[in-house]
Amino acid sequence: MKFLHKFSWRLLRPLVALFLKIKFGYHWKRAKKLPETYIVLSNHNTDFDPLLVGVSFPRQMYLVASEHIARWKIAYKFLRVFFKPIMRYKGTSAFATVKEILGHVREGSNICMFAEGARSWDGITAPILPSTGKMVKKANCALVTYRIEGGYFVSPNWSEGNGTRRGRLYGAPVNVYTKEQLAAMTADEVNAAIARDLYEDAYARQEADPAPYKGKNLAVRMENLLFLCPKCGAMDSIHSHDDSVECSACGLHFRYNTYGMLEDAPFTTVRELAAWQQKAVAEDAAKGTAYSIPTAALIRVDNHIETPVCEGPLTLDAEALTCGDRSFPLKQIKDMAMHGRHAIVFSTSEGYFELLPGKEYNALKFHMLYEAYRRLPKEETSPERSAVPASV
Repeated sequence: MKFLHKFSWRLLRPLVALFLKIKFGYHWKRAKKLPETYIVLSNHNTDFDPLLVGVSFPRQMYLVASEHIARWKIAYKFLRVFFKPIMRYKGTSAFATVKEILGHVREGSNICMFAEGARSWDGITAPILPSTGKMVKKANCALVTYRIEGGYFVSPNWSEGNGTRRGRLYGAPVNVYTKEQLAAMTADEVNAAIARDLYEDAYARQEADPAPYKGKNLAVRMENLLFLCPKCGAMDSIHSHDDSVECSACGLHFRYNTYGMLEDAPFTTVRELAAWQQKAVAEDAAKGTAYSIPTAALIRVDNHIETPVCEGPLTLDAEALTCGDRSFPLKQIKDMAMHGRHAIVFSTSEGYFELLPGKEYNALKFHMLYEAYRRLPKEETSPERSAVPASV
C-alpha cells in the first residue's frame, strides 16, 4: 500500500499544483535539501491547506485530518485507499493520533499536520497545542515548519460555498530543524520555535502591503463568526448579503470590501471585531450567562458511525450543556472543539458526541462560551457587558 500512496502523490501533485494556480494564482516555494524523515507543521486558514502545503513537497506525506472526513461516504473511500490520512478526533485526547504518527515515522514515512488544530477565525495563528513539542521530540526525526500567507482572505473561515476569492496567496517552508537540533532543545523551546515560524497576522500583513481579494458574496455567512452586534449588543441579529452585513435589532449596516476591511462598522477589521466578541463572551461567562437556540441535533459517533441521540432546544450555561432531554455537566466534558462552521464535537466518559445546530443558527458561540467557562477563575467578578459605540 505504501507504494500506492507514493505513486498517488507523484501522480496527483502536478495536477493539484495546476488547480491551485488556476483557482487562486497560488505561488509556493519548493522544499529542498530535506532530511530523510520529517514532520511538517503548518498554520491553518483554508480547507485547501493540505493541497497548498503538499505541492511544496515532492516526497509523499501522510496527512493528519479531522475524524469527520471518515464519515464522507464516497470521498473518504478514495482518500483512504490512495492517501490513508491519519484520523484525529477533535475534542478528545490525541493519544491514538500521536501513536499512529510515531508509528509512521519509525517506518520512515513523513507526516504533515496543522499545529493549531483548527482554522483561524480572525486571521491570526492560534496557539499550538502544548503537547506538540513533546511529540516532535519523541518522533526523533526532523521538523519542517511551513507558513501560508494570504489564506485567510482567500477563504475566511466564516465564509461558505462560493466564498473563496482570488488574491495574493503564498506558501513556503520557514525552517528545517534536524533531529540533532531538536534533541538539544527542550519541548518548550520546540513549541516556541514552531509558534514563531507559523505565526501569521493576516491583517497586519494586509495593512502593511494592501492587496485585493476579488470574488462574489464577500460578506456572506459572516454570521457564522459574528453572533453579537458590535453596536447594540443584540444576539443572533446579524444577517449578511453580498458584501453587506446588517443588524435586524438596531439597523447597523456595514460592508466587507475586497481588501478584507470593514466600512461603516465600529471596527475596521474582522480581527478587531472578533477580539471584541471574545471579550464580550468572557464577560458573559463571568456573569453566568446561558446561551441557547430553539433546536439542535445530538448524535453519537462510534468508529465513524453516527447514531442519533436526540433533538431539541440547545442550552449551555455555567453548569451544563443540554440538548433536548440529554444534559452533560461541563465538568464531565473532557474537551470540546469544532469542525467546519456548524458542528461541535465533544467527549465524555460516555463517548464521543457531535452537536449540529443547523446552518440557520450560530454554533461558534457555544464553543466560545464553553472555553470562557473553562478559563474562568472561581473568584471572577461579574462585570456588565457593554456594546461598542458606533462612533468607535
